This record gives sequence, C-alpha cells and structure tokens, in this order.
Amino acid sequence: MDLGLDGKTALVTGASRGIGLAVAETLAEEGVRVVGVARNISPELEKVAAATVSADLSTTAGALAAVEGALAELGGIDILVNNVGGGDADRLSLGGFLDTSDDQWRKLFDLNLFGVVTTTRAALPSLVERRGAIITVSSINSRLPAVGPAGYSEAKAALTNFNKRLSEEFAPQGVRVNTVSPGPVGTDIWRGADNLGARLAAANGVAQEDFLAAMPSQFNIAAGRIAEPAEVAALVTFLASERSAIINGADYVIDGGVVKTV
Repeated sequence: MDLGLDGKTALVTGASRGIGLAVAETLAEEGVRVVGVARNISPELEKVAAATVSADLSTTAGALAAVEGALAELGGIDILVNNVGGGDADRLSLGGFLDTSDDQWRKLFDLNLFGVVTTTRAALPSLVERRGAIITVSSINSRLPAVGPAGYSEAKAALTNFNKRLSEEFAPQGVRVNTVSPGPVGTDIWRGADNLGARLAAANGVAQEDFLAAMPSQFNIAAGRIAEPAEVAALVTFLASERSAIINGADYVIDGGVVKTV
C-alpha cells in the first residue's frame, strides 16, 4: 500500500529510542525527511534522521528550540509526532498519593502535557499552511488510572483531552489530530536494567526477567504478550498518511486487549 508519504517532512519528539525511534525509522522508510528530537541523541537516530535536535522538551525553551530547528532544516512541517513522555524512573516515587511530592506532579505534567502544548503551538502555523497531521502518543493510563507514579495517568488524561480539543479547532483548517494510546510496550522502560520495570520488579521482590514474563497475565492482556515499538510505529505512520485522511479526533488504543471497556 502506497501511503503517500514520500517527500513529506516530520518532527518526531522523544526520538532517540523506543517508540519514538521506531516511528522515526518507519517514517524514513516511507520517504519522510525526519527531524528527531531528544535530550540525548542516539547513534540509531542519527542513522535515520535528516537532522537531530538535542532539547529538553519539558521546558518552554527546549520545546521552542525543537520546532525552530525542525523548521530551519525542513523548511516546513507536514507531520508532528508528539511522542515524548514518561519521566525519569530513578526520580519518580512509586508510592501512593500521600507519598508523592508536588515536584513530581509538576515534572510529570511539564513533560507529558505542557511540553506537548508548547511544541504543538509552535508547529501549528506550518502544519496549517501544509494541511498536515498531528499524532500524539498518549497511554491507556489516560483511561485506566493504575498502579504507577502518581501524576502520570492524570497527565496522560489531560494530554488526550488536549488533542481532542485541537482536532475540533483545526480540522476545518485542514489539520488532522489523533492520539495513539499504547499499553505496555517492549521498550527500555520495561526491559532496561535501571528503569521502571526493574524498579517495579525489585519492589515486588522478584527478578526482572520473571516480572516481564508475568506481565501479560498481570495486566490481563488478551493477546498474551506486550506490544513492540514497531507495531505502535506502524499505526502512527498510517495515521500520518493520506490513507487516513478522514480520521480525525480519534484515540487509538493499541494494548493487546488490556482495556476491556467498549
């Protein structure tokens, strides 16, 4: 299937690894010129990106620098993929609400919501001019406030709502806005030696390998496995393409069947 993406341009945030890197790779395979943004630029991103920008997207200055760098390199943005999110696992409390500081809440909202707001606002004039597309990676936690760092699910719920608002306001101007909400994905977040998966395994007194093996049953995943980054990237790429021209304001859950509600 020809997705009609050859020659398009894209800004992908959080692009150095995981879902963001998979999105950058998949878009590049379709002929898209990609500018990848991350705090730390990986060799893998440098291989596929037309250019990279090192920026902290939890700050206003970093978000603006990312868009300015993309516009300077590309001349305009057809596709914005707001993938950045999560948080630094080693700095997040896994306790309950009463154990969680205001600072953690602010940092999670700065990265998962406000950085996206600033990035999107800066990119929208070019997206309107080119009748482009915005795809934002949210989370099933926006629907299922679950065990995990307090503030994360709440930030993702606000993020999904924000994109729904954008879809209503900018569809008449030719810009499509959709969200993708993954469940657990086999990235460094879960599989890394010093990340969230390792911390949760330690908190439960089990080896990380055993914790990962038990995840499908613990999360009640109907498919019997967690998703892979390339699978999420394929959905993002389709939503960026001309083949999805009528899709606007949708939130696509890609979780193997964790969410049980209709």
